[in-house]
Amino acid sequence: MRDVAIIGIGDTKFGELWDSSLRRIGIEAGIAAINDAGISGDEVDALYVGNMSAGRFIEQEHVAALIADYAGLTKNHIPATRVEASGASGALALREGYLSVASGEYDIVVIGGAEKMTDVGDEDITNIQAAAMDQEWESVFGATLPSLYAMMSRRYMHEYGATREQFTSVPVKNHANAAKNPKAQYRRAIKPETVLNATMVADPLGMFDCAPNSDGAAAVVLAPMEIAKKYTDTPVRIAGSGQASASLALHQRRDILTMDATVYAARKALKQAGRDVGDIQVAELNDNYTISEILALEDIGFVEKGKGAEFSSSGQTEIGGKIAVNTSGGLKARGNPIGATGIAQAVEIVRQLRGEAGERQVDGARIGLTHNVGGTGATAIVHILEVA
Repeated sequence: MRDVAIIGIGDTKFGELWDSSLRRIGIEAGIAAINDAGISGDEVDALYVGNMSAGRFIEQEHVAALIADYAGLTKNHIPATRVEASGASGALALREGYLSVASGEYDIVVIGGAEKMTDVGDEDITNIQAAAMDQEWESVFGATLPSLYAMMSRRYMHEYGATREQFTSVPVKNHANAAKNPKAQYRRAIKPETVLNATMVADPLGMFDCAPNSDGAAAVVLAPMEIAKKYTDTPVRIAGSGQASASLALHQRRDILTMDATVYAARKALKQAGRDVGDIQVAELNDNYTISEILALEDIGFVEKGKGAEFSSSGQTEIGGKIAVNTSGGLKARGNPIGATGIAQAVEIVRQLRGEAGERQVDGARIGLTHNVGGTGATAIVHILEVA
């Protein structure tokens, strides 16, 4: 297997992009990444596109070919592949592209992720996202993603004595980081009382405990290390890539407060990278709901089980803390256009490792981690990125 590096990154603003189509934002992010890499379209060997549900959001299937066509990449008839894993679609596209370069199949690969969610109403969005759950045993009976994550939250509070006041540290910190991110959907800080007094979505989760519905796209360009150094003085090596699965239905898990897919994906990625979790300086964790970030801290191994809420509320996940988490603003405040999210996480970590994150820069960042989850944890993908 060859060493693989990210040589180019690009992303759009995240938010309610009513004036832009899926193809337009996908192309915008892809062209930005290609320009950042300093390559031409003729050098691209393959395209991978992460997308959860364009067929239901905008009634468009065959998304990868569409993006390749409008990006001008079809003249060389390169393979274009769509990748879907619910909320982990972007990270899985990145992993598939990584494996294709590491294996020697391709040299230059563009990985894109895009989702256009806000062209339909909130009720439709909820129903579409419910397809990430077990339809036969969960969504058909009225369960939604917010309600299942609320069950996890309530159980966590019961099991470990955590409070809603401790939970507020996650969205408060992520909004503070997003305020410094020009691409974020919500660029404003909030106070703990704002979270506590927000409209309830699914008890105990209020509006500020839940990631928004978003439009947006992100892209990276990959190359084997020996080629990467010809294009950039700052290649970022994908040192580890781990993927794991768990049961789709929440009630079939051995423990609803442990995402085993995250546990095993993190172990695989760290082992491949030859790293310990203590080596990680900056991480983009899946925070589609407040409880998600808390569980990820524990399942990856940053803290022991039951200590995530306390760790977060003590300021240890802030920039300057023990491990800087979601410096981009995370899914909660940067935004969560599902197919783009996992790739946007990688874009943020690359910016951090290059020293290009501006006001939200983590001093001396050399090793970062991304963590992306599908559904309530049936799919988890973890990548370790390092300064080459």
